[in-house]
Parts: sequence; structure tokens; C-alpha cells
Amino acid sequence: MRRSIAIGIALTAKGFLHRHLLEKGNPATALFRFRAFSGGCDYRERLRSGFHSIKLDDALDLFCDMAESRPLPSIVDFTRLLIAIAKMNKYVLVIHLFRQTENLGIPHDLYSFSILIDCLCRCSQLSIALSCLGKMMKVGYEPSVVTLGSLVNGFCRGNRIYDAMSLVDQMVGLGYESNVVIYNTIIDSLCGNQLVNTALDVFNHMEDIGVRPDVVTYNSLITGLFNCGIWGVSARLLSHMMKKGINPDVITFSAMINAYVKEGELLEAKKVYKEMIRRSINPNIVTYNSLINGLCIHDRLHEAKNMFRFMVSKGCFPNLVTYNTLINGYCKSKRVDEGMKIFCVMLRDGLVGDSFTYNTLFQGYCQVGKLNAAQKVLCRMVSCGVPPDIFTHNIWLDCLCEHRKIGKALVILEEMQKSEMVLSIITYNIIIKGMCKGDKVEDAWYLFCNLALKGVMPDVITFVTMMIGLRRKGLWREAHELYRKMKEDDWRYKRGNWEPS
Repeated sequence: MRRSIAIGIALTAKGFLHRHLLEKGNPATALFRFRAFSGGCDYRERLRSGFHSIKLDDALDLFCDMAESRPLPSIVDFTRLLIAIAKMNKYVLVIHLFRQTENLGIPHDLYSFSILIDCLCRCSQLSIALSCLGKMMKVGYEPSVVTLGSLVNGFCRGNRIYDAMSLVDQMVGLGYESNVVIYNTIIDSLCGNQLVNTALDVFNHMEDIGVRPDVVTYNSLITGLFNCGIWGVSARLLSHMMKKGINPDVITFSAMINAYVKEGELLEAKKVYKEMIRRSINPNIVTYNSLINGLCIHDRLHEAKNMFRFMVSKGCFPNLVTYNTLINGYCKSKRVDEGMKIFCVMLRDGLVGDSFTYNTLFQGYCQVGKLNAAQKVLCRMVSCGVPPDIFTHNIWLDCLCEHRKIGKALVILEEMQKSEMVLSIITYNIIIKGMCKGDKVEDAWYLFCNLALKGVMPDVITFVTMMIGLRRKGLWREAHELYRKMKEDDWRYKRGNWEPS
């Protein structure tokens, strides 16, 4: 009786795999594989030889074989197999198979509990993971730092950072161990969400309780602070890091270079680059991409191309970001044909363009008035399986309006409205501007007055564009009324821009 139950459980697991994961083959071939594998060697022999190259089908066949064996294998043996399956990223299957071992009456040990909790966290089943933690502690197992790390990772991936912090505080309060990896996970998540002040508090707390920060801790904080424009604290933290005997690495330097580039401080970025070379720290793709971006922003395209060649000579091969940065730089400088040549090199290197690549080239050709070339880019974009997005359509609308082809622009607008695209005020601003330039101010005014019916509200660009159109038409009173309406709606001039209060 027990044997038939075990076989049923094992076959349920096998059916689960073939239904939910493989979706290929047929029952006859699956049975043949099962028989061929299980008949070929005892499960103990397979356990001894290890699972470095085991395939998913074979792993599940082995599970079935183990479930049928008497006496039953230990949880240690099952866990070794399930770890191999987990390494294939089949976390849902591992959870299911652990349930099967429980149904077979095989109790968990500390290690199997930890693996199960990790898989639950990776599948965002956090409430079940916490329940599993409670069960684990109830039967007398103390969670390891690895188990706690899995839970913290799960909470942070689910954007529940404060829950992760609360869990760590509770566990540490109960006397359980934490480590720098766990705090690094929390700090990195906080910085990624621009909660840098809270991240600094966590940093100070970990030092207070004797957890020594490492270069990963500092890198997360320095990057987060730079991204938030908090330069003074970043510099002090870098100095603090070096006084503690922790040397900055390529990630630290890359974060600094990227921050300087974003601030327009290309000279400072190059100084940091020279310093990392002096320290014999090899730049990575992020470093080179930031420098190439800085050179392109300052229209130093020849230097950007030289940097591109240099990185390749050093064995650091360009990625899509590298090519997109160069293409964008050339298109911004109206050297679109050269941007297209770089695009062709990218394709020869085996990379595939994304929507940013095509939109950049499309806009570049539109801005230099090469509409036929622009349409060829659009056709190529579609044929390569990259669907035109709202940015593509807005670029085309703007181009048509600039060339006084407002009728064609309105046809495209109507198609956009009928589609599932969510149109913003940016799209309508383009059309209103085109109408005003094309001496269709009355049509622009009608569209302006009906924006609310279309689910969008005017912004300052809408108001200013409409006022300019009315003035060009000699409708000074109407323009003044619109200006008064704008003030009534409480728009204020702040920091060089009109903004709603």
C-alpha cells in the first residue's frame, strides 16, 4: 500500500514537470526515458557521481526512482537532488517536490528548510516562507544567516524594504546572527529607491553593532548619494572608506565617473579615470560607457570613437548601451549617416537594436529632413520585430508638423487614439503647435478646449504654444484671457519654468 502511494506521489511530481515546465514530448517517450534512466543505474550511484551535468528530465526521473526506493533515502539525499534542480532556476518545481518528500513522511533538516525558504522567497511566496521559518524554529532548528539572507532578499525584491529591516531587527534582537551581506542587501535596496538618508542610518547602525562594512556597502551608498546629487556626503564617505583601509574598486570609480558626467564635469570624470588607471584598476563596460557618453554630450565624437576603439583593444567588448550612446551622439550632432554606419557595425557584431536605437535614428533623419530615410528606419524597425511605441509616433508627428503636413499628422493621431496607446499631453502639444504654425489656430483652439474630454490636462507648454498662436493670428485679447486663465489656475514662475503651485 505504502509503495503504491509513493509511486503515485512520484508520478504526480513527474506529471507536474511535464505539464508546467517542459510542454514537449509525449507520454510514451517520457516513459521510455524514465525506464531507460532508472533501469540503468541505482540512485545511490547517481548521487555519488554528482549532479554537475544532470538534465531536468533525468533529475525528475531520479526523484521518482528515489521515492520508490525502500528504505526511503534521507532528506540529505533528496536535498542534494533538489539543489541541482534549484540551480536550473526551477524554484516552483523544487517547492512542489519538497512537498512530496513531506507527504512521504521524510522530515526536514536545517539545510532542507533553508533551501525551501530560499525557493519560496525567489517565487515571492513570502508569507509561506515566514510560515516555514516559524515551523523550522518550532521543531528546534535555529535559522542560519543564509536563511535570514534569503528572506531579506525576498522582501527587498518585492519592494518591502521596511519589512526586511524589521525582520533583521527582530532576529538580531532574539540573538540570531546577521552579517554584512544582509545589511548590504538592505542598503542597496534603499539607495535604489533613493532612500539614502535611511540607508545612512542603517550604515551607522551596522557599525554600532559591530558589523564591519565592506567595499560593496560603500559602493551602494556612494552610488546612491551621487545619484541623488548629495556630493558632499559622497566625498566624505569615500574618504571614510579609505581611512578604514577599504580600497575603492572599479564599481566605486565607475559610480564617480558617471556622476561627474551627469553633472557635465567631463574634466573631473577624466581625472577619476586617470586615477583608477594609476591604481591599476581595469575599467569595465560601465566605466567606458559613462566616458563615451560624456564625450558625446560635449560633442567630442572623435574622442568618443577613439575611446570605443581603445576599449575593444583592451578586450572590453561594447554592448547595446555603448552603441546606443554613440548613435545618439552622432544623431544629436546631425551626423545621422555616421550614426547609421555605427548601427550597421553593431548588427555585424551580433547585437540587436531596441526601441531606443531605432527611435534615435528615426528622429535623427526626421530632424535633418531626410524623411525617406526616416521611413526606411521605421520599416526596418517593424520588420525586425521592434514595435513602434509612443515615442516613435510622437517623433513622426513632430516631423510631419514641422514640414507642414498637418493633415497626415492628424490621420496618425486618429490611429493612435483608436489604438491601445495611452496618449499624454506631449502628443497633443505637438499637434497644437503644428496647427498654430500651419495657420489652423481655430482648430488648435478647439483641440485645446477639448483636452479634458480626452483625459489629459494642459501643461505650461500647451498654454504658451496656444498664446503664441493666438498672438500670431492677431487675437491679442484672447491670448491675454488665456494668460489670465493660466494665472487663475495658479501657475507660478519658479526656477526658470512655469509650474503649478
